[in-house]
Amino acid sequence: MNVNTNAEKILLVDDERGILTLLEITLKKERYHNISSCTTGEQALFFVKNHTYDLILLDVMLGDANGFELCREIRKHTDAPIFFLTSCASDFDKLTGLGIGGDDYITKPFNPLEVIARMKALFRRQSLTQASSYGISEGAGNKEYNYGRFILRPADAALIVNGENVECTAKELELLSFFCRNPNRIYTTSQIYELVWGSPGYGDEKTVTIHISKIRKKLDDNPKAPELIINLRGIGYKFVPPVKEA
Repeated sequence: MNVNTNAEKILLVDDERGILTLLEITLKKERYHNISSCTTGEQALFFVKNHTYDLILLDVMLGDANGFELCREIRKHTDAPIFFLTSCASDFDKLTGLGIGGDDYITKPFNPLEVIARMKALFRRQSLTQASSYGISEGAGNKEYNYGRFILRPADAALIVNGENVECTAKELELLSFFCRNPNRIYTTSQIYELVWGSPGYGDEKTVTIHISKIRKKLDDNPKAPELIINLRGIGYKFVPPVKEA
């Protein structure tokens, strides 16, 4: 085996064999050889139930399944990042895909090199996260952010709100960790996407907005009037740490 082969395991799900072939060829050129591929939702669920993957590329319009519904089923078995690959380009479709657990949304037709670039950015962030306890700098140890109302332990991937454990996706934890590391600083949506998702964020404002909305629902008593992650209209977002009660 080529010692330079990338170790990440990738599942491709698309009912267009031409797209599967194109992605497989491009991935192998980039030394990703641990690839599984299938054309139906039934096959995808079988693979997910019986194997572990580092990334799933999922078409929305499959012959036997709706990719959004399939994503919900997949999430019952794995927290692996999911990139939607789809011709459904409306804002509603993108909001739906990201809202149900997708980590990225790439519309067809796409440049396979763009897919590779986003994959590499994801794997690079994961590698840095593992090496530095979810982005906490070396020497900080297993730092805990305790604001009273909520506690975030990035090293344990744990969020506790009002004494209750709250389930979060890896991306939600990563985004919240970013805000906790940078309190009271204003970032544009493009800056947040670039710093958290790892690639230029032009045109990806909704991805950031959706993930922030999901975090607000878990942290704020009234998500429609958020107190922690503030939107400065026309400027960006900032995290305002809650005052910890004595």
